[in-house]
Amino acid sequence: MRLDSFDLNLLVAFDVLLEERSVTRAARRLNVTQSAMSASLKRLREAMQDEILVQHGKRMIPTAHALKLAPEISAAILALRSLISAGTAFDPATSQRRFRIEASDYITTVLIVPLLTVLAREAPGIALDLSLPFEGSAERLANGDLDLLLTPEQFMRQEHPRELLFEERHVVVGWSGNPLLHRRMTESEFFDAGHVAVRISDRDTFIESVLRDYGPRRRIEVIAPSFIQAPWLLPGTLRLALMHERLARLVAPGLSLAIGEPPIPLPVMREMMQFHAARAKDPGLEWLRARLRDLAVRA
Repeated sequence: MRLDSFDLNLLVAFDVLLEERSVTRAARRLNVTQSAMSASLKRLREAMQDEILVQHGKRMIPTAHALKLAPEISAAILALRSLISAGTAFDPATSQRRFRIEASDYITTVLIVPLLTVLAREAPGIALDLSLPFEGSAERLANGDLDLLLTPEQFMRQEHPRELLFEERHVVVGWSGNPLLHRRMTESEFFDAGHVAVRISDRDTFIESVLRDYGPRRRIEVIAPSFIQAPWLLPGTLRLALMHERLARLVAPGLSLAIGEPPIPLPVMREMMQFHAARAKDPGLEWLRARLRDLAVRA
């Protein structure tokens, strides 16, 4: 097959077909008719001399050859997009880009909210598409479905660049009427108290992973599905929660919460931002990362 006779748009069709494994869904995602998508699949089969997707009952299953090509084609698409965008000067004042960012509600509260003020002032046309991290975050980044992944260092893979945003401590938080928060708490008092824990998409957070080393000593009374819900479960109770210090200091005044020092040693959490290697020189993404770094210093 000669490259000069190959329609490069078919690579985009291949990428979406492998992700969706459905001609109908792929057509909807690329905003083309189903017949046009079927025609693209036919041309791909002819060009690559492989079935690419095989019908099995009501499902379409990718061939071994297609699965082998998928990551290479995804990387090639990302490189081409980066090449095209790199050739265009980025002007935040006039840009209409939409950045796809995956971040917890904690990071959204302490970093993305102040970023919106910066965007309103410097880049009013830029939009953000936010989503919560989950088990497939690394794959979404590798496939080019994310511009930035903001998450603790331990949840990142090694194959793509990352930058440190800030280091974060965890503090003990509880209702201001809880006597434990008005003196130095002992380790046994900490573990004997009822706790609010956070698990996101049925996964341990950074601090929950750390506390697993203490075994069953901690008495968890409530499990919240997000960081921002945890402080609302504390007022009027004797429960405790370990929270990010930045988030705790933001919410404590409005919820009548008190903040104390943990009676056990806890590691510092390194909050990072990661991006695909093919987008390392994307001027728009470089601008956004610089703004996030500036805000992280003040967060």
